[in-house]
Amino acid sequence: MSSLLELSKRIGFFSCSHEPAPFEPEQRKKCLEDETRRQSGTPARGVDRWCALPALTSLLKFCVLGAAFIVAVTGASAQEVAPPSMQQQVLKTKEMFKDCANCPEMVVVPAGSFKMGSLKSEPGHSPEEGPQHRVTIARPFAVGRFEVTFDEWDACVAEGGCNGYKPSDEGWGRGRRPVINVSWDDAQAYVAWLSKKTGKSYRLLSGSEYEYAMRAGTQTVYPWGDAVGTNHANCHSCGSQWDAKQTAPVGSFAANRFGLNDLVGNVREWTEDCYHDTYNGAPTDGSAWIEGGNCYHRVVRGGSFLLAPAFLRSASRYWFASDYRLRYLGFRVARTLPS
Repeated sequence: MSSLLELSKRIGFFSCSHEPAPFEPEQRKKCLEDETRRQSGTPARGVDRWCALPALTSLLKFCVLGAAFIVAVTGASAQEVAPPSMQQQVLKTKEMFKDCANCPEMVVVPAGSFKMGSLKSEPGHSPEEGPQHRVTIARPFAVGRFEVTFDEWDACVAEGGCNGYKPSDEGWGRGRRPVINVSWDDAQAYVAWLSKKTGKSYRLLSGSEYEYAMRAGTQTVYPWGDAVGTNHANCHSCGSQWDAKQTAPVGSFAANRFGLNDLVGNVREWTEDCYHDTYNGAPTDGSAWIEGGNCYHRVVRGGSFLLAPAFLRSASRYWFASDYRLRYLGFRVARTLPS
């Protein structure tokens, strides 16, 4: 508001000393004579248009300046009260967001590169994890902080999506537990509904995106080190209260360096990739590997509550037929961010 006051002073809106319009000496003399007659009661010779000019000029100036002041105030007010939704929002690395109340919580994962797969010397190594190769992800993307939950799946069904399918929770509870008994085809139905609902580009992660997000800058056997340790995840012999029994509520274990939870253990997660038995010819840009693969078999990552620690390694991968529904199969979503 102070800047508006300064503007007003500069243009004279609050000034009481407007300069009169310029007149020739003869015109000014006639005006003074008419004013003298009016004050003495002597009939005037008629209103001279030149005598009215100063008043008209002041009035005109007042109107113009007033309009300018209103425009200035209105413009400033509009800027001050503009709602956040009207302002351009730039998502930053590790920032969390949700596109709707019942949408998955997303985390922005930074661009970067890593070595995908494992060396033959790594305990638990499988031929399908080689050859180890470098993958570079050029742009940030968003990843679900957690596996998609029953709450989020049930919201899809309630709004007419996900083909109306209501998967069993095996008696373990719904809510914030990861949705299970969902196939790759079911996961595709969910991301299609979510994309339509939000107008954003939701999808499954590629296999390389998954490993990149899981490692979160590490090259160790597990994201937290080379030993499985105790209570880092839910698996068979991971030291958690849910080991080999059932799924854990999402977020039951510490997040990794990217701020993502449960990429290791709990449930195996579907990815977009078709299955290839080695990494020969694999893309190096983080894209989904579709060409040349068996696309009835889709890659799963991350291990599960039923599996031994060797299957939770960052490099470990497996496959299932795309229509399989199992009590340890779930998924999480990714979102492509605008450039």
